[in-house]
Amino acid sequence: MTAGAGHPAPGRAARTAGHGAHADYTGGVYGSMLAASVIVGAGTLGSFPRLELMLLLLLTGGVFWIAHVHAQLFGARLAQHGPDRAVVLRVCREEWTIVKAAVPPAVAVGVGPVLGLGVQGGQWLALSVAVTGQVGWSVAAARQAGATRRLLVLSAAVNLVLGLVILSCKLWLKR
Repeated sequence: MTAGAGHPAPGRAARTAGHGAHADYTGGVYGSMLAASVIVGAGTLGSFPRLELMLLLLLTGGVFWIAHVHAQLFGARLAQHGPDRAVVLRVCREEWTIVKAAVPPAVAVGVGPVLGLGVQGGQWLALSVAVTGQVGWSVAAARQAGATRRLLVLSAAVNLVLGLVILSCKLWLKR
């Protein structure tokens, strides 16, 4: 079917159409991995490293959210049909998990001082939160898709390995 009023749109919306109002958690997996990568790539920041990293995480999540919304809308929907407010709003909601996934690592950076952590400790905490989120979002996505327990464990394991690769990159870059 084509996208439009009353018709499922291609892509993520079509994959979740049978699940009613449930959120699509795959963006959370992507957003968590993105946040972990931002933390690794941030290295040393300027005069206010905690604030700058928090803003970098949230702004990067926001930019990627906009990019995903744009790709979803112009990749399949609006190429054949004019803009439909309901479709635009639905795609914005579907992709919002990318931004939501950046919030816990940003909060972790912010609470680092409360926990007695220096800047580096706060970065490690945020990285751990991002990887944990990545695993959690992947399990939620698999569960939503009706995966068996074996596939839930496999999804968690694959995302944990991917997260450990990102952690290894941080260790390697800090040599």
